Amino acid sequence: MIPFLHLGPLTIPTYGLMVACAMLAAYFVLRADFARRGFEKGSESSLAELFIAVPCVCGIVGARLYHVLESPREFFADPWGQLFSRYGLAWFGGLIAGAAAWILLARRYKIPLLNSLDAAAPAAALGYGVGRLGCLLSGDGDYGKPTSWHWPWGMSFPNGLVPTTQTCVARGWPADCRVYPTPIYELIAALVITWALWCLGRRQLRKQPGKSNHVLAAGSVFALYLILTGVARFFVEFIRINPRSFLGMTNAQTASLLSIAAGFALLLAVRRRFP
Repeated sequence: MIPFLHLGPLTIPTYGLMVACAMLAAYFVLRADFARRGFEKGSESSLAELFIAVPCVCGIVGARLYHVLESPREFFADPWGQLFSRYGLAWFGGLIAGAAAWILLARRYKIPLLNSLDAAAPAAALGYGVGRLGCLLSGDGDYGKPTSWHWPWGMSFPNGLVPTTQTCVARGWPADCRVYPTPIYELIAALVITWALWCLGRRQLRKQPGKSNHVLAAGSVFALYLILTGVARFFVEFIRINPRSFLGMTNAQTASLLSIAAGFALLLAVRRRFP
């Protein structure tokens, strides 16, 4: 793997590079969705840029804080080192902080919140998947367990930020073990979810003949985003090396269940309000 790119005196972390690519990919999807929903007021509008930049920055900060607070003992032992480490983000913390920033922006620009969240859903799904490629390139420990049946796509990360050679030996596995490339699994799932949400958004905007209401109520696409991403992350955690904590689940699985529950609650709420 390639944790860093060295261009003369310049050192570029590949994880940060892929996070930037994720923001760019999400921007193009969001701009297209804003345009088809009529939020953008012209080709020179910068609304999509603003709705990408501010929540993404807040999301990165929230993801970092959530990650370090998952291990309070390590955080209090070296708070500055943990806060400014080169790796380690938690998607649930990013979701909370990014969503809060998004809500404030929607209120500021008087865009209906549920409609804006529906527009954000495909962009968020794609951005998450592209960002996971940063985990793959840097080898930051977000890989899975050893491949039990020696799958041909099993990978090793001897030069990663968290080398598989050390992790495998520490867990009693062979030093040259190959592990599940879970970031690739999550990328594939994210692409499928992005496509499904985009199609749902198109259906949502299609009016029924002779009627003024939408086929899908506002908020339905975002609710399905919470459900689908939660399901995908919950199942991929079974082959991840994250420690178990609550009822034998990882912290990410617990957060995934909360995401799924929130998605179903929102789906029921919007269907009752807009049958």
